[in-house]
Amino acid sequence: MEEQKKHDLVALASIPLIMTLANSMLIPVLPLMQKKLGITSVMTSLIITVYAAVSIVCIPIAGYLSDRYGRKLIITIGLIIAAIGGVVSGLSAWKLEQNAAYIGILIGRFIQGIGAAGAFPIVIPLVGDMFKSDEQVSSSLGMIETSNTFGKVLSPILGSALTLVVWFLPLAIIPFFCLISIAAIAIFVKVPKKNNQQKITFKAFLHDVGDILYKDGRWLYAIFVIGGITMYIMFGFLYHMSTMLEDKHGIEGIKKGALLAIPLSAICLASYLTGKLIGTDKCKMKWINFTGTVILTVSMGMFLFLDTTKLLTNLILLSVGGIGIGLILPSLDALITEGIDKKQRGTITSLYSSMRFIGVAAGPLITSFFLDNDKMVFYIFTGAGLLCCGIALFAIHPSKERQEEEGLMPT
Repeated sequence: MEEQKKHDLVALASIPLIMTLANSMLIPVLPLMQKKLGITSVMTSLIITVYAAVSIVCIPIAGYLSDRYGRKLIITIGLIIAAIGGVVSGLSAWKLEQNAAYIGILIGRFIQGIGAAGAFPIVIPLVGDMFKSDEQVSSSLGMIETSNTFGKVLSPILGSALTLVVWFLPLAIIPFFCLISIAAIAIFVKVPKKNNQQKITFKAFLHDVGDILYKDGRWLYAIFVIGGITMYIMFGFLYHMSTMLEDKHGIEGIKKGALLAIPLSAICLASYLTGKLIGTDKCKMKWINFTGTVILTVSMGMFLFLDTTKLLTNLILLSVGGIGIGLILPSLDALITEGIDKKQRGTITSLYSSMRFIGVAAGPLITSFFLDNDKMVFYIFTGAGLLCCGIALFAIHPSKERQEEEGLMPT
């Protein structure tokens, strides 16, 4: 990989890292926020959900705009909007009282979600644009997914540490992180020229997307659903574990963050190794993805037969599940990026990112309704995992004969 491209990739990798911090850093401090703001557990989960929910709507729009006006421009605007949202949330928590502060935080998170829609989801197609070799694309996407996951590893420790200074600092610090990423993108990222490519109209854009979904809908919908369910399980079990550590074990602060980081470290390591191993073989991508869904499902199912209140049991099984997630996500990224033409890549990968954000939004919200019933939480996770296994096995079929020429095709 060229030295300049390495600089580009490091700058781009800062975006998923920061956007992950903006959301996951709040997971370990949600119980503290609940006490400070005097709100219910469901209301607390909305601090995560509103960020993801607005992104679901805005991501496809950002994908279209990135195809039309350029990915670097849309990413920069997205980071600026995310920074503004962080300022609103931080000031609301600092200056306002309980109910007013809660509303202000939700408004800030809403704005942040709009910005996030134009940041991380656009990185995936931009990586596909920057590299000519499929092997480089797969490896680079593995690094991007690793950065995303490393943000999740760092988040609970950093979030817990920041609350030792002041409880709302995890909200207020995000604008500073965004400014660092904006500077890195401006200095290092050089976007390939499009050779005077004609800008597509919105009507033509909708027509093209419809054609792609009609032609390749089977495997695309499969990837969308697996990505969404995987993120639902990930954020659901993180929220469940965060609450359990505090309520049942009395573990708070940095120690709690460090324990949450253990299963996240498993995801990070598995994502990195998967990105290095998958190469350009789409059949290999399918089977690594399927293996990951099986590992994740089995680990969630084991909770149904073991004592879920035991800390060591939780850490071991969630770490095994994390390995499964680390196999799934880079494989999905590579399949969808290399299976779509560059002209529509921004839009289609944005639809995929929207599905992932649906999972992010649903995880804490649905889990919050079952915090008093651990078995039900893991029945749902296991059922969702089994659905992923079936979809991964039967709905994704790379064509061995044609993958060199046309990417992923259903049989």
